[in-house]
Amino acid sequence: MAKVLLGKTGITVEKNSFGALPIQRISKEAAVGLLRKAYDHGVTFYDTARYYTDSEEKVGEAFKGMREKIYIATKTGATTVEGFWKDLHTSLEKLQTDYIDIYQFHNPSFCPKPRDGTGLYEAMLEAKEKGMIRHIGITNHRLNVAHEAVESGLYETLQFPFCYLATEKDIALVNACKEADMGFIAMKALSGGLITNSAAAYAFLAQFDNVLPIWGVQREHELDEFLSYIDNPPTMTEELQAIIDKDRAELQGEFCRGCGYCMPCPVGIEINNMARMSLMIRRAPSEAQLTEEMQAKMKLIEKCLHCGACKSKCPYGLDTPTLLEKNYKDYCEILAGKEY
Repeated sequence: MAKVLLGKTGITVEKNSFGALPIQRISKEAAVGLLRKAYDHGVTFYDTARYYTDSEEKVGEAFKGMREKIYIATKTGATTVEGFWKDLHTSLEKLQTDYIDIYQFHNPSFCPKPRDGTGLYEAMLEAKEKGMIRHIGITNHRLNVAHEAVESGLYETLQFPFCYLATEKDIALVNACKEADMGFIAMKALSGGLITNSAAAYAFLAQFDNVLPIWGVQREHELDEFLSYIDNPPTMTEELQAIIDKDRAELQGEFCRGCGYCMPCPVGIEINNMARMSLMIRRAPSEAQLTEEMQAKMKLIEKCLHCGACKSKCPYGLDTPTLLEKNYKDYCEILAGKEY
């Protein structure tokens, strides 16, 4: 059973951890069942957020009465001190607990610091002094903000996208966290669904002993797949490396990661799904992508205002309107039978 130490927090957990964003899409009964099954098989770290609608409530319901047996990380997207305290109190109530193990700033556009004028980091310190939180973390999708957080020495953990499509700059960030004794929590380990071989994904991340992957789980068969890796963790083989090399050749570069920070769109385009449709349709069964409902969603791209709002908010600097147009063109060709 592989273990990960989250830097100076002292938290040591199984390398398979539970990302609780997807459980907002299923019933409370189903979510509680998944969470408890994960715990019964050795998973003790659970990551959620205020932003994830009722995810915290489901985590709280699953683990009431057994709080000391697990670790909970959650997040606040607050931009004011008032909003920070409101989020924290709400999270504690929903999670049915009086403390949070790791409380994280949720993808801020800057690195909160003492005396920066926002009061946010001071609020974090106060919450820690009161015992409401035990460790201070930050999540991000921007390399510059992430590096600033590492260099500041103010944070105990960083949550950042990391998978086998990572660039050398991403790997350098992981190494910087290790050198700073800062826990690294890997989100998007399957790149939002573009990576379809979980064994290859696991084997890649297993090469970094300071990385804790949080797998987004929504269905029992998905959970079973990751639980099987606890006793039989995949290791890098020539076969898995070949899968990784093929995916890197196809996917690295200008593609949408599906993070959703470009949203909402003023004309209702599901940018985070539509901007990577041509990749998704080739990497998964096409039926779900070719329904009348999905065709209607793709057709909304014709109404794009080219206002630039999505482009300005993309943490990866993508030319989102151009990417949408390209995906729409590819999609129409697939529908017309020219491809696929």
